[in-house]
Amino acid sequence: MKKFATALVAADAFASVKKIVASLASVSLFFVPASRSAQTQPNDAERELFDLLNHERTANHLPELMRDDALFRAARKHALLMLDLNTFEHQLPGEPGLEERLTNAGARFTYIAENIAIGKDPATIHSGWMHSPGHRANILSPRVTAVGIAVVRGTDGLFAVEDFSQSFGDVSLEQQERQVASLLSAKGLRVARTAEDARRACDGLAGLPGSRSGAVIRFETGDLGEFPPALEKQIRREPYRNVAVGACRTREGPGFVRYKIALLFF
Repeated sequence: MKKFATALVAADAFASVKKIVASLASVSLFFVPASRSAQTQPNDAERELFDLLNHERTANHLPELMRDDALFRAARKHALLMLDLNTFEHQLPGEPGLEERLTNAGARFTYIAENIAIGKDPATIHSGWMHSPGHRANILSPRVTAVGIAVVRGTDGLFAVEDFSQSFGDVSLEQQERQVASLLSAKGLRVARTAEDARRACDGLAGLPGSRSGAVIRFETGDLGEFPPALEKQIRREPYRNVAVGACRTREGPGFVRYKIALLFF
């Protein structure tokens, strides 16, 4: 049986998971079970799916995805468990959900998604994903930056898993501030060159300097490329047209991570 399913979790809704499951035509396939030995390099099927995925992204003018070791470890563990149980689900009995699986594997992310499938070969699996709206959306998502792909062989075909993430990269405070400042400038606001007061406000150490009148907005986000809708409305309501942007450090460790930003309007 060729089968396909997809799930995603967005940082803006920490516990939300969307699943789309579709069953296609039956096939009878026989393969040798996958080896349980440690794998650090992708196998042929995994390489083929990776190449097919990035070919689709390039054709749609999207940046290629990078391989991520932590996502691969999580994907392979899930693929092997599906093989062991000879079943096809995003969360198997006794298994953590997607967010916890990726966290346990050591990934840091602001957005995650997953495709799973059973099919006779990588090309068939990829074609099925691309003809399913949910899977296609994951493959062509502008939000994702990294992927881990695992493929193992079973008696019913290839068990395949694609785990996607928008990785929480090593972005300096200055880079975070510049990205937010660019969004504010595009809205006609005048962005101050100094960030010291705003950084102190981000850390909760201070508000507006005593000599200024204005407002402070603190927020967290997983995407520095756009403001959340509620924040957009709040910014539009501000009567002040000058703003200073300050970023501050977030927690260390794997799992969902969000950028912390303060805006000082004056």
